[in-house]
Amino acid sequence: MTQDSDAPLRFFFHPRSRARIVRWMLEECEARYEPVQLEFRTTMKSVEYLAINPMGKVPALTHGSTVITESGAILAYLAELFPEKRLAPAPGTAARGSYYRWLFFLAGPVEAGMSAKSQGFLEHQSDEQALSAGYGRYDDVLATLRQAVEGRQYLCGDHFTAADVLMASYLRWGMMMGSLPALPAFKAYAEPLQQRPAALRALALDEALAAA
Repeated sequence: MTQDSDAPLRFFFHPRSRARIVRWMLEECEARYEPVQLEFRTTMKSVEYLAINPMGKVPALTHGSTVITESGAILAYLAELFPEKRLAPAPGTAARGSYYRWLFFLAGPVEAGMSAKSQGFLEHQSDEQALSAGYGRYDDVLATLRQAVEGRQYLCGDHFTAADVLMASYLRWGMMMGSLPALPAFKAYAEPLQQRPAALRALALDEALAAA
């Protein structure tokens, strides 16, 4: 047991942000946590918050003296903090390898590729730019995503994990924002997961705060 294991969790978020991903995971874990709502361009850039996340972005999670930023990292941390929820495959298994693969693929090439797409940076991408970019070409990212979810209920074997939280969230966000096409394979995989009780609780909590 680490010195922070009994410390409270503090969740820094905005209801209209990627922090929704972490909110869903916290609800899956049935975690007790203190939500701290921040605002863009003001409290996210405060001296106090920059001491937690120098990027001045959400989400962030503190657990005693431990600070975790980046959605994928927070999900992986929570999966290990609540092992009884079985949100990560067992270490050393093939499913664990898939789990790491998709967590890091989503946090790296998918995030970067979707951002580049939404900002119009890929309209005149040269071969040299595709070669040097970690995400390569947008079509390659898209094909890999489709291959990952097509015909599958879950990413890692026959069990729901934190990787599914991240994948379903990215697909929902990407299709909603237009940075991903609404492919049948994406919808068939993501929509049932978004109806999980924890996902619906997270949505209701954030929607209520956004409307306030």
